[in-house]
Order: sequence, then C-alpha cells, then structure tokens
Amino acid sequence: MTIILTPYWSNGVQKLKMAPQPPPKPKQGLAPPVLNDDIHTVRCLAQLRSKEIPLEKYIYLSALKHENPDMFYKLCLNNMAEFTPIIYTPVVGEACQKWSAIYRRPEGMYISIKDKGKIGSVLKNWPKLDEARIAVVTDGSRILGLGDLGVNGMGISVGKLSLYVAGAGIRPHSTVPICLDFGTNTQKYLDDPFYMGLRQRRIGDEEMIEFMDEFMHEISAAFPKLLIQFEDFSTDHAFMWLERFRSKYPLFNDDIQGTGAVVLSGFINAAKLSSAASGKPLTSHRILFFGAGSAGVGVAMQLMSFFTMQGLSEKEARERIWLVDSQGLVFDARGPMAEHKKYFSRRDYAGPPIKDLLDILEYVKPTALLGLSTISNAFHAGVIEAMAALNPRPIIFPLSNPVNLSECSFQDAVQHTDGQVLFASGSPFPEMEWKGKMLYPGQGNNMYIFPGLGLGAILARATSVTDTMVEASSLGLAESLTPDERSVDLLYPRIERIREIGAFIAKEVIRASQKAGVDRSTDLRSMSDEELLAFVYSKMWSPMI
Repeated sequence: MTIILTPYWSNGVQKLKMAPQPPPKPKQGLAPPVLNDDIHTVRCLAQLRSKEIPLEKYIYLSALKHENPDMFYKLCLNNMAEFTPIIYTPVVGEACQKWSAIYRRPEGMYISIKDKGKIGSVLKNWPKLDEARIAVVTDGSRILGLGDLGVNGMGISVGKLSLYVAGAGIRPHSTVPICLDFGTNTQKYLDDPFYMGLRQRRIGDEEMIEFMDEFMHEISAAFPKLLIQFEDFSTDHAFMWLERFRSKYPLFNDDIQGTGAVVLSGFINAAKLSSAASGKPLTSHRILFFGAGSAGVGVAMQLMSFFTMQGLSEKEARERIWLVDSQGLVFDARGPMAEHKKYFSRRDYAGPPIKDLLDILEYVKPTALLGLSTISNAFHAGVIEAMAALNPRPIIFPLSNPVNLSECSFQDAVQHTDGQVLFASGSPFPEMEWKGKMLYPGQGNNMYIFPGLGLGAILARATSVTDTMVEASSLGLAESLTPDERSVDLLYPRIERIREIGAFIAKEVIRASQKAGVDRSTDLRSMSDEELLAFVYSKMWSPMI
C-alpha cells in the first residue's frame, strides 16, 4: 500500500497530512470474482431507474449513500439534474411526511426538550466530533410548505447536507444533520404509532428560548469549527433565532437569507432582460410579493439590494416593494400585523382593504410578481394575463415548494404570456417548445447558494455570516452564467455546473468575509483571486471511485 503525504499550511507552519485514500476493496472471496467499478456504476444507476415510484427512488438512494457514499456522490455529480429532485425538493417533501414510516437506520442527531440541561453530553455522543464542519438544524415546524412535521423534518436536514457534499465538496463525515424535538401540533402524527417523536404538543416560547440558548452554547463548545444553517423553523422563530444568535455564532437561516440570495440572483438577470424589452431603467421595477411569511419577507429584504446597487436609497428601495398576505395588500392603516411585516407595510395607502390579487395588480402595476404563499394555482390565467398586459416581458417567480404547491406552472406562464415570461420557480418544471423555440424554466433553488456560502464561510473560518457575505453569494451566482446560457435567456446556470458555481461563490464569500473583518483564516488574504479559487478547489472533496 502506497501512502501519499500532501503539504498544507496551518498558522504559518507547513505540515504534512495523508492524502485521501479510495475505499478499500473487499478481500478475496468476499466479493464476486469480476466486480468492475465502472460497470457497477452503470448497474447502480440502472437499479435506480428501474424504480417507478419517486419515494422508492429516494429510499434506494438513501441506502446507497449509507452503504457506498463514494458511489452515491459519483452518480449524483454525474447526474445532477436527475438526482436533485429526488434527494431534495420535491421528493424530499414526501419523504419527510413519511419519515417515520420509511425509517431504516439511525442518521443524524435528535435532541429533544427532554434533554434540556444535558444537551452538551448528548452532542458529545456524535461519533466524529473533531471532523464536524457544517450542521443543518431544524425543529420540523414548517417543512417546505407542508406544515408541522415534528421529527419527520429530519429528512430536510439530511437532504440539504447531501447537497453540501455534492454542490460544494464538503466531506460527508463533516456534516451533522440535527432535528430538535419540541413536540408537534399535528394530531395525525401524535396518533401515529410509527411516529418517532415526543407525543406532546409544542412547548411555549419561554421554555424554547431557554433550550435554544443552551443548545447554541453547547454546540459551539462541542463543535468549535461548526457552521450552522437553520432550516424550516416557523416564521416567528426563524426570525427570532436569527436575530438572537447571528452576532454570537457563525450561522445563517436558509429560508430567510438563502432564499433571498438565490431569488436576488435570478431577479438581477430577469430585470435586465425585462428592462431591455420595455426600454425602462432598472430603477423602475416594482415588485409584488404574494406571501409574507419568513421566506417572503426575507426575499424582500434581500431584493432591496437590487435597488440600492442601482443607486437608490434604502427608503426608495423599500418603496418599490409591496407585500400581500392572507388578508390582502399589507398597509399600515389596515390594523395590527406581525412584527416582521411592518418594515414593508405601505404608508402611502389608506383606502379600503384590497384582497383580490387582480385588484392588487391593477393598483400596484408590478413588473415582477413573486409567490411564496404555498397556494397552488394562485397565479391563475387571469393573473398571468394581467401581468403580460402590464409588461412586455413580465417577471413571474412562483417560488413555493414542493411543486404541487407552486403558484403556477411553467406551461401556464408560457401559454398566457405568449412565451414572453421571465420565469423561475422553487421546484423543477420541464422545458417546453413554444412556436418553434425551446424555452427553459429557471429554478430559484437554494442549492445554488447555500453550498458555496457554507464552504466559503467554513474556509474563511468566519466568526459570523454577514449580510455582505450573503449578498456576495447572490452576486457570484448572477455572474456565473456562461455566454451560451445567456444566449437562451437562462436566469440561472445549468445545475450540472454546480461544483464550478459553488467554488466561485465560495471565493466571493471569502473575499466578503475579509472585507467585513470576520475571517480567521487570515493567510488567505494575501492570495490573488486565481490562487484563492485554486485553494477552494483543493479543499473540495470528490468521490474516490
């Protein structure tokens, strides 16, 4: 056996470490006489494709990842467009709903309210404490658009971390999926004999705050090099935990910040195409959000950057954004509202409530309509046609997940705008031909953002994830389109280039962390951009098969 040592720098001192080794071959007699890796790769892919039910594909890939992670990630990287909808949205939604029914083996960490006072000792049971670099933490209270799934939400933490490995080359054994069990308010799970969580209603805020303070303190002590991504907390708690902890620990909330970053990136490219068609300046865009939860408001906050980058003030940027919730247009004179909606609540309207979306479109006259409502078909033919009447190239982003909760389909958007729509969705839709031309739907999938953002923060050893780092990830994505991709009006790069995109975003995030002064890997500051990008690539894990 040949052992290869590679040099690396640590705190200005050059050291040696053993290079990654391929997984050992089975000893003679423990495998068939002719087991060829290339043929086995084809075999595994054929096994996957032989399954017709999406959930069965998910179960198969979960088993393959457990038994042979190198094979799983090799297939994933070579077939990103095929694998992503299975290991992430939309199929992961069904997998979460049925998590307790399809459970096979332990995966990740479950920490319940019963562990309060001893969370540190529970965390230390993780088998690879020293290697942990990224954790995705959820409490299952708002999984995708599916509601309170309790500990069944573990599937979203597992799925996201698979994409960190595939998209950014985070080592598989450096990932930590975590689900916090505060109970569930979904009665069918409390009545389900297979349900694996606590059989109690969710705890109140006072007890939850005490738990979260202890959890964050203990996880930072147990995993000192860990970056934390909060995922699918209920709207009020998503904002609460981000505000409470972001200045103390390296963390971000993907629903609020990641969604905002990926939408900003697609919107930048869409706005340029829309303005080119209308002849109006980029500053003239008017954005209407249908849905005012944590994701909706998080995206709205991020899209303010689009206007400030054009030279507008914060006040002017805010005035170009409107929110719609379950009661209609959000405006001050309407009465009391949730705290997170107040920033964008309109001060320039004091008339009667406007509840019908068509009436709101007539009043606002938006150039862009973004959906984060989880209301299927909310953008019906009349809504889409109204947007087309207002704009030569309307921007319509139905961003709700999974696909059955999307506000409209790509086909409907194309048909009712005569192919002129600038479209991005949260879940995948197939391309389609329209009047002899192939049209490609954009997918504003967070997986474009969070792998590179996470990798950059980890390599920079950032003490916190700043707004400028999130914005850098968004701008990096927007700039990553190739000339070929721009020639067919793509808003996002092809998913097959996810590693290339992740590396570029990580480089931009590291630079942003340096400018913000939150980087601890100060030796990276002296590198040129080319050297830094090469450094990022050198740190990306690849399957050894």
